Amino acid sequence: MGLSKKSYLSFSLVLFSTIFVLESVSAATSPPLKFKNGEFKILQVADMHYADGITTPCEDVLEMKGCSDLNTTAFINRMIKAEKPDLIVFTGDNIFGQDATDAAKSLDASFAPAIAAGIPWAAVLGNHDMESTLTREGVMKHIAGMQLTLSQLNPASADVIDGFGNYNLEVAGAEGSSLQNKTVLNLYFLDSGDYSTVPSIGGYGWIKASQQFWYQKTSLMQQKAYMSKPKPQKAPAPALAYFHIPLPEYEDLGSNFTGVKGEGLISSPSVNSGFFTTLRDAGDVKAVFTGHDHLNDFCGELSGVHLCYAGGFGYHAYGLKGWSRRARVVSVTLEKTKTGKWGAVNTIRTWKRLDDENLTTIDPQVLFAGK
Repeated sequence: MGLSKKSYLSFSLVLFSTIFVLESVSAATSPPLKFKNGEFKILQVADMHYADGITTPCEDVLEMKGCSDLNTTAFINRMIKAEKPDLIVFTGDNIFGQDATDAAKSLDASFAPAIAAGIPWAAVLGNHDMESTLTREGVMKHIAGMQLTLSQLNPASADVIDGFGNYNLEVAGAEGSSLQNKTVLNLYFLDSGDYSTVPSIGGYGWIKASQQFWYQKTSLMQQKAYMSKPKPQKAPAPALAYFHIPLPEYEDLGSNFTGVKGEGLISSPSVNSGFFTTLRDAGDVKAVFTGHDHLNDFCGELSGVHLCYAGGFGYHAYGLKGWSRRARVVSVTLEKTKTGKWGAVNTIRTWKRLDDENLTTIDPQVLFAGK
């Protein structure tokens, strides 16, 4: 959606004001993740490709005067106002390093709407984030030090782990419920890498054995805690996984999905490291969410795990003229017990919104139904 000349200056002022607030507010502990009135809502933002703000032009849009990174900022603000998410997840290529002259400033501007709105947020890295003035580790360190972020460089419990930005976030049961001291929803974030570092193997990076071992350990620990006293549960708490580069198994969905497959082959690694099998066998992850392929926004189920794209969000990123930028929303709701209190996770639903005049909602799906 374009910016009119009249709104062009106002967005510049908003961005300046937001950055001023971020620089002047003292560091504070991010609020814990929790359900509100039995619901926890996540907004996924994929492939912002943010660069230098007002001077960075849009790509693949119909004639829109003054279109720039600020259109991406405007879209995030519209989504925040419409959906009021409890968490915003940025799934990589947050900045487009080739065009960002200062990585730190680009990162600050790209995440500014979440911080200005006071919403906790988390991020993982894509294959373009480190192409500016910061290394991959440097980018993740900068992100992990920002206001209201729940992002982590790597788990403290992991001695050796590949990549930067592997961590787990826990969402506790509702206050006043029998599960208020248990984690009823787990969110796993992984660094899917950038490009292969093996000379004989081309293409993109992949999720390594050390990361899979960390996930397996963490998942097992969470499942044991959830199914132990007091109030032991019969099945593991559901989980969601977020990373940038899609798994090779996305191709195995065939036509069994909801949404659009607007690109040819899935841009997955040429190496299948077995992470889908690891997820499936662990049994807690109900859905995986990625970005990377901007013209894919589909979501389908394979062996009990949903494989989902968000679709391209950023305006300084390749797209398709006439095809609206889009975002994915996930809503997790709790069951109501016989006593009228909130219980375990009951359903996980998802839908997408288009950056058109009406923020049109499309493709609602049920990803998990507990009972």
